[in-house]
Amino acid sequence: MSQDHLDARRRQILDGARACFARHGYEGATVRRLEEATSLSRGAIFHHFRDKESLFLALAEDDALRMADVVAEQGLVQVMRDLLDEPEKRTEEHAADWLGTRLEVSRRLRTDPDFRARWAKRSEQLTAATRQRLIRQREAGNLRDDVDVTVLTNFLELVLEGLVSHLAMGLPADDMEPVLDLVEETVRRHRRSS
Repeated sequence: MSQDHLDARRRQILDGARACFARHGYEGATVRRLEEATSLSRGAIFHHFRDKESLFLALAEDDALRMADVVAEQGLVQVMRDLLDEPEKRTEEHAADWLGTRLEVSRRLRTDPDFRARWAKRSEQLTAATRQRLIRQREAGNLRDDVDVTVLTNFLELVLEGLVSHLAMGLPADDMEPVLDLVEETVRRHRRSS
């Protein structure tokens, strides 16, 4: 098999698994359900991933990498704005599937020490991308300089987690754009009028 074919198969598995984990949770995403969601056999799935936990971690890491790419180019607030986009505007994945996976990661972080240890190695990518973006913005004179970049990074990550929780509870999202405008305004450097 060519590398392109292997990459396409891996993407097919991740996309199907994302929907399956989002719909059924980690425990409910049985091998049979994963087979149905990916339209592949158990052998094909586990040829690419050692076990279900490795598949879930790869999926969560894939999502974190995608988010880190958006953060590097446009900032963490853009990731939040993307969560609010209408599903028909999405080209890569449905918000509910991403959200479901994100919530499952949060749940497992609370309840599974082994998962927490494995995830800690991967989760730094998003934090690092956010921190680097903020440093570049500060150097360009666009970011407030009276608050440490680490504090601003933590602030933005907490807002993201709050938005994820808000959406997970099924609360309306149509009034969140002004909130995200306020978040952006909070981290911007305020220029004094002359």
